[in-house]
Formats: sequence, C-alpha cells, structure tokens
Amino acid sequence: MGARYVCQSEQRRRLVEAHPTFNGIDYLEVLDEEAATLELERQRTLWVRCYKPLPATISADNVGITGGVRLKDIGVALAFRMDQPPPEPRTTQAERDEYARRVALDVENGTTETQQTLVVRTTSSGDFSTYTLALLRGFLDTVPLEGFDALLSRVDFTFKVECPSEFDCAPPKSAVTPDGVDPTIDYLTRDYASFRRLLLDRLSEVAPHWKERNPADLGVTLVELMAYSADYLSYYQDAVATEAYLGTARKRTSVRRHARLLDYPMHDGGNARAWVTVSLTPDAEGTPLAGPTEVTPGTVFITTVDAPRVVDAKQLQAAIVSGAEVFESLHPTTLYSGHGRITFHTWGEDRCCLPRGATAATLLNPPSPADPTKKTFTPENFSEGKVLILEEARGSSTGRAVDADPSRRHTVRLTEVAFGEDPLLGVDVVEVSWHTEDALPFELCLWTVTVPHDSTGEKEDVPGQPAPVSVARGNVVLVDHGRTLTEDLPAVPETGGYRPRLSRGPLTQVSRVEGGRAMDPTASATSALRSAPEEALPALWLREAESGRVWVPRRTLLNSGRFSRELVAEVEDDGRARLRFGDNVLGERPGAGVGMTATYRIGNGGAGNVGAESISHVYSPVGGAWRDAILRVRNPLPARGGVEPEAVERVRIDAPQAFRIQQRAVTEEDYAEVAQRHPEVQRAVGSLRWTGSWHTMFITVDRRGGFPVDVAFSERLTTFLERFRLAGYDLRVDAPLFVPLDIAMTVCVLPGYLAANVKAALLEVFGNGELPDGRRAFFHPDNFTFGEPVYLSQLVATAMKVPGVAWVETEDAPGKPQRFRRFGQVPRDEWKNGLIAMDRLEIARLDNDPSQPENGKLDFYMQGGL
Repeated sequence: MGARYVCQSEQRRRLVEAHPTFNGIDYLEVLDEEAATLELERQRTLWVRCYKPLPATISADNVGITGGVRLKDIGVALAFRMDQPPPEPRTTQAERDEYARRVALDVENGTTETQQTLVVRTTSSGDFSTYTLALLRGFLDTVPLEGFDALLSRVDFTFKVECPSEFDCAPPKSAVTPDGVDPTIDYLTRDYASFRRLLLDRLSEVAPHWKERNPADLGVTLVELMAYSADYLSYYQDAVATEAYLGTARKRTSVRRHARLLDYPMHDGGNARAWVTVSLTPDAEGTPLAGPTEVTPGTVFITTVDAPRVVDAKQLQAAIVSGAEVFESLHPTTLYSGHGRITFHTWGEDRCCLPRGATAATLLNPPSPADPTKKTFTPENFSEGKVLILEEARGSSTGRAVDADPSRRHTVRLTEVAFGEDPLLGVDVVEVSWHTEDALPFELCLWTVTVPHDSTGEKEDVPGQPAPVSVARGNVVLVDHGRTLTEDLPAVPETGGYRPRLSRGPLTQVSRVEGGRAMDPTASATSALRSAPEEALPALWLREAESGRVWVPRRTLLNSGRFSRELVAEVEDDGRARLRFGDNVLGERPGAGVGMTATYRIGNGGAGNVGAESISHVYSPVGGAWRDAILRVRNPLPARGGVEPEAVERVRIDAPQAFRIQQRAVTEEDYAEVAQRHPEVQRAVGSLRWTGSWHTMFITVDRRGGFPVDVAFSERLTTFLERFRLAGYDLRVDAPLFVPLDIAMTVCVLPGYLAANVKAALLEVFGNGELPDGRRAFFHPDNFTFGEPVYLSQLVATAMKVPGVAWVETEDAPGKPQRFRRFGQVPRDEWKNGLIAMDRLEIARLDNDPSQPENGKLDFYMQGGL
C-alpha cells in the first residue's frame, strides 16, 4: 500500500481514468434523505462509483470499512453491482425499480454507469467521525481488489455528510504553497497615480519584454483604466468605512440614520412664523385671503423692498432676487375694513389701563366704514377663534407715534365674544375674552391723547384731535417662512433604486400639531408660534403625473404599511433633499415608468426670524385688483420659531446619551417627571391607586402662574402623557390640595415713616402677584409647590427688607396678636418649630382676599412710626 500524501493536483486520478485496465474509486455517496424514497434505512446504503465497470462477482467479502471513534468495526451486510440487485428481502421493490430505471438509461445512452457503481449496505450508520471504505480481494485481506490502483482502491467518507452544519463542506486547502516567491505589493496604495505605478511595476516583472510607456499605447491605456477603477473602488471602500460609524460619518444622512438606531430623532430645523395684519379701504370689504391647499400655496407676503404694497409676479421675482424673504399664509381669512384698527371702550372713564395678566377687554363696535347702516362687528365676521394684536400705537405722554413702545404688542386668540351696548353712552360694544395662555404680559394704557401737528401716524388720526394710545388690530393672518416651488422629477426606472434629488434648498421644515396640521385654530395665539423641530415635517408633497395620486412625507417609514404612499426627505448640509421611497414592505414603491411632480417650499431656519415691521408687501396673482384696496401690510411683532438644522457634531455628542432620557412612565416618580416636561406644569406628584378593576395613576399638578387645573388643561396634559403611559393604566389629572394660611405679625416702624405706608408696602411684598419691578411677591403661586413648608424666618427676613421696618415680633407670648398657622385650625406648635409643614400633595396659599378669607389671611399690627 502506497503512502498517502496531501497534494495540490489530481494527476494520478487522471492517469487511472485514462488507463485501459486499471480501475479506481471516483467518489462515494451516502444515501440519507434519499433513502426514504427507496424505502431504506437512512445512512446505511453507500453508492461507490468507480472509473470502469466492476467485476460481476463482487460481494460483501470484497468490501471493508474501518475507522470510527465511538462506533467501530462497521459490518457490510450486502454488496452488489447496481445492475445486478439481489431479490427480496435483501432489497426493496422501490430500490430495484430505481436500479432498473438507471440500467434502462445506460442502454438508451450507451453508458455503463450502473456497472461502475457498487451498492453497499452496512450494519450501522456510524458516528460523526471519518471512515475508510476499501475494495479488497477477499475477507480479512488487505490487498486491493484485482485490477484496482493501490491508492484509489479506498476512499474516506462520513455517514453524516447530510447532517446540518455551519461549516463549508469543501475539504481544507493544503498547507503546501506552490514554488516561487510572492510578489511584492504595496497594500497601502490608495490613489490613481499609486495604482498606475504599482501595475506598471508588476508588469515589468511578469512581462519584462513589454517596455512601452507611451500613453497612446493600448497596454498603457488598459493599465490606466484599471488604475482608475482601483482608485474608484478604493474611494468607495474608504467612504463606506467612514460612513459606517457615528463617530466618523460625514454625510448628514448617515449621521441621521445612526442616531435613529439610538432612538435619537435628529432634526433639520424649523421655519419661522409671524402674525401679519392687513388694513384695507372700505370699498374692499370682505376681501378673501387664500390659505394653502393640496395644490396651491397660501397668500404670499414678502419682506420690505423697493416696491408697491401689492406686487405682481414680475415684482415678486425681482424682490426674491434682491434677497427678500418670502412668507405664506397658513390659513384662509376674510378682510374687513373696520377690523384694521379697533378702539377699546372704557365705559366713559379716563386714564384706564388693561392690567398685566388681563384676559378680557371691551371693544367699541362703531358703524361699518363700508356700510354705515351696519355695525363693524357682527357674529358672522367676529367670533371665537379670531386673533387680535393689542399694541401701543402712540406714546402715552407725547401722543407721537414714534414714541410708542414696540415691546407693548401682544397677540391673543379670542375664546368668548359677546355683543352688547353701553346704554348710558349710547354705543354698541363687544365683550371679548382670550386664552389664559395669552394673558397680557404688560400693562396697556387705554386713554386718549391729542395728536401733535408734527406727528406722523395713521390715516384716521387728525392733528389736534384725540387719538387712542393703544388699539387692537384685526385682519390678522398667521404666516410662515418659505416659498412654494414645483419641479418635475425623473421617471421611476425599470430596475434599481429611485432616489431623486430636489434641485433647490433649503427645504422648509414645518412644525406640526396633533393630526399633522400646521396649526390648531382653537389653541392660543402664543402656542401658534411655538417651534418643535423634533416633530417638524418637510413642506413637500408629490403628485403622480397620470393617476394624480399624492405622496406625503414622513419622518420615517418604519410605521408605514405596504400600500402607504409615503416618503422620507433626507436633507444634507446644503439644505437640499434626496427622496427615499418604500420597498413594498415598509411603504409603497413607485411603479416603474411613473412620472412625478414635486411641490415643495424652500426657506428654513433663522433666516426667517425677521424683526417687527419687516413684512410689508403682499403678492396678488390677479394683477392690480388689490393695488388700491390694500392700505397697509405689517407684522407688529417679530417672527419667531426659526431654528437652524441640528449640527452633526451636536448629534455625535447627544445621540449616544439619548437612552438616558426616559421616554416611558412606570412608577409614580416617572409620571411626575414626564408631566413636568409640559410647559404649563411647574411641579407634579404621581399617586398610583387601585380603582376596583384596574390601576389609575392620579397626577396632581401645580400649574405655572397659579392657573386652575380645569377640564381643558386636564385634556391637554392627558394627551401629552398618553405616549408615556403604561398599558393597562388609566390617567387622571387632579388639582393640588391648597392649604390656606393664617398669619399675623407685629411690626415696629422706624421713626419718620408713616405706619400706613409701611403696612401697604408689606402687604404688597407679601401679596400673591408680581411687584412693579417684575419680581414675584412672597406668596406668588409659583414660589411654593408640593410639600414645601413656609418658614417663619423667611417671613421675617422678607419683612425686614421693606423700608421703614425696625423689627418684627417673633415671640408667641400671651397677649401678643401673633398668628402663624393653618387657616381655621388650632395651632400645632408652628411658632415653636418655626415652620408650617405641608404634606406631599399640599401647597401653601395666602391670597389675603377679604372676600375669600378661606384662601388665606394676612395681618400686620403696626407699632411706632407716624
């Protein structure tokens, strides 16, 4: 028997196959799953294929199987040539039929495959180790079968060849390396010039006779072509490796996707918004301003340029070229001549003011400028939901328009409108109320002043005649930054991806409210300017050319169904967007050959945060129809909400830490923490209770500014908490338990001070509002929250800061009228302990309102002074 070597060629096999008489084993098959079709036991039948026909007399005595680890000495129960199967019961009918079919094929094709195949039946299926089958001259003989090559008379195999395995079935490569020296290749080569030099050097070794280096030579051309391809592939590899990690990615799209894997929503900024008011002539009563639709933009406004108030298409284009910012209305509205300037009604009083925090006012309802037989305000043109801008139009002392304080301008959305009259003065009035969130942040003077002769102002003001210091403005429309464009996109290709790129940018990102709307017409005017870039969506929609079907943008396609016509606009650093569609699993894929038209807006970020009085032109698509009708276009307040796209470097820092921000609520502390994220909530406390059939989480809320926890607020907060809520838990928003206080202290007044003045100052400092300098009074609702005690030392320290106070009595001695306790309850050693303790759901309250003493009472007993 010859030695067994591991060789890299099969020359001996080819020699045996070509020899006229020598035979050998070509390969061996173990019948595993196929054995079932032949009604045989699995892994016990072997088909041994040889190069030439086998002797007809071959039997089990000529077959030996050695090897194995656990199962050794595998016996051979049966061995026969395939074309000579023995009868039952040694073979099955299905097996004999298969062999007969193969014999018939040999006869038909003139081959001898069945004569070259030996069928071996073993007594066992062996283990997972390697066995060796040998063809021998006789039982217990070691000499190869007559006519068989010594090396190819045996073959290694395993019974478990068809068992599942995670490894490659190919045999391992030989460790022997071919003769010769490996070529020297610089694997740091990365660019075209280096690849060209490397290829030419290699060719000098393998083809030394070729020495041509002329660029026009075909060989050099091929070398340069391969160097170009290698340079491109090298760049591609580097780009893929770079974009594969958040820390190294350079493209904004790559960074956004990495951040998405970390549940960090990278934003692309948001556009600015502004309130614009329009004044018009009486003969233009009822002029409509269009809002946006699915196919048309809203009314276009632009910032100040050298052009008429109403511009046409040519003037609009010239203004854009000169750098004007474009704004478009977010809703339709109707303009009325009498709504441009609205006068407050003070019921015949003079020197009146709307105090800070006011949420109601009375407006004068004069005859309409367009039709004196009708009133300016009617239920049809003035109702809940209207927006007014309250502003100081003239200096309160000089009467000059230039002396008006531009910071005294405020926007409110009306919640109640009641028409009435002042029978004493014989005028009609309108009582209006607005959202508490729109409460007046300053004091607004309502008296009249005489217009100076050299003063500029509005057309209605006559020099020498009285004019109101402050007015309200109607005809208000909400506009946002961005210009609408249309663009035809290339048709969807038959094969490959479809990711068209918009030609203009930056793509406008519009903040959305619940339901995907750009604004809530019932919410406060303050909330309309609130920016939420994390929830913003691009101002973009696509329309198919033939079917007219519309595709809308989404932040992600992970929630899109297979029939959802939705897309994602991936914005790069230059503001231009590439559109990504679905794959018919997450979002629908556009059909091949479909043409689309994109309608989108450009204009985003801080560029839209223009100042007050910057927007002064409106575009009229109907020529000069508005030219004489529009008297004035202006934005009394600056635009707000324009946010620049989130910086890539900021995302690299924040995204890996995003998981630390809890986005679910399980415990009482969790619910309190997420409730405090709401802008109207100062503090919150959660209390989990079993309510009979399920758990209910009671959220007790301390609202900012001391506003009540009413039904409207409860609904807003419940909606806000819904995405954090644990399944199976109900939510309920409760008001805090306010604890009224009863406090009385004796104060000694310094000589030279009036005791009454000092007491008035003390009552002001210990009030529940705001002081003239903007500071909160001691018992302002936002100074106390859940569980915070009221310390006697803080009361004394605050009182001592009031001018004229010499000292404050802190002893609770008999006969002294000191009180420091809960209202209506017996003392509990509060003086001794120096504090009034509060429970976890309690908040201290002291309004000092004589009409409502149950909300807290405060007294000062003054001694000394004048």
